[in-house]
Amino acid sequence: MSAQYEDRWLGPSERGTTIPKGRSTQRPANRARFVPAPTRPSPLHPYCFCFEGGGSMLSPQRVAAAASRGAGDAMESSKPGPVQVVLVQKDQHSFELDEKALASILLQDHIRDLDVVVVSVAGAFRKGKSFILDFMLRYLYSQKESGHSNWLGDPEEPLTGFSWRGGSDPETTGIQIWSEVFTVEKPGGKKVAVVLMDTQGAFDSQSTVKDCATIFALSTMTSSVQIYNLSQNIQEDDLQQLQLFTEYGRLAMDEIFQKPFQTLMFLVRDWSFPYEYSYGLQGGMAFLDKRLQVKEHQHEEIQNVRNHIHSCFSDVTCFLLPHPGLQVATSPDFDGKLKGVFQVLF
Repeated sequence: MSAQYEDRWLGPSERGTTIPKGRSTQRPANRARFVPAPTRPSPLHPYCFCFEGGGSMLSPQRVAAAASRGAGDAMESSKPGPVQVVLVQKDQHSFELDEKALASILLQDHIRDLDVVVVSVAGAFRKGKSFILDFMLRYLYSQKESGHSNWLGDPEEPLTGFSWRGGSDPETTGIQIWSEVFTVEKPGGKKVAVVLMDTQGAFDSQSTVKDCATIFALSTMTSSVQIYNLSQNIQEDDLQQLQLFTEYGRLAMDEIFQKPFQTLMFLVRDWSFPYEYSYGLQGGMAFLDKRLQVKEHQHEEIQNVRNHIHSCFSDVTCFLLPHPGLQVATSPDFDGKLKGVFQVLF
């Protein structure tokens, strides 16, 4: 499948993502398989995907065509929830983009002309990515409904949103986004549309390295903020895997002469050394500065990893979270109620 594509890239907006103006001369089916391509255009917006067999692009016109076939009406009438936009073909180790599902969310009337801020969480499987996203949902709904500072809500209220559970087996597959897009007003008065994205965990027993790299790269390319979810520490293999997964960014950067990705946040869960670096953003930034420091006596491979990360992201931050308590970690009946979360979180 080949297609000509004319495109004028608008580039990234401040803390958000803009949409390209272009047209596709060939319209494929609603779902198209896609795999990593050797080169890509600017990955700074959520409509840029390269498809297997010739590099056809998902343009706004194709998304609009999908929406016009009724996807938007179906989404607006349903209860908010996670929507699968990238599906996994496990036997073939390939992925499908569901354009109709994507269009039903991004082309809703109240947000279709706004800049988009995509917040994505990625990392190893069974490390609580969906769990942390549900707290983000709780915050956004609290701001939307009342704006109260006590966004954590009732300690007896179960945590709902993206599907999560305890245990050792993977839960999320492919890429999901929340069907309700939140309109947020920035300090300067500009409104942006905030989209939350959940991703399949890496390094499970069914996924190849290529599968993991594809999911991570796609989520990073389409996000304004990519949260790299880690447990306990930032280890050297975490940085090496990040380098591998973002190599697409290096290719894109060579073409567009700017940093291909926007914000990367290392979210370190179960941080056990608050006496060295305090919980939160301030301690996290001090810890990150030490971890990503390039020194003369370091091996060239170690230096290259750090230089690669800095060259691929416009902004790199770190946040340290405490352990939530044994009940959260070990109880099969834990349902996300705040009363079961260790008090140090507050």
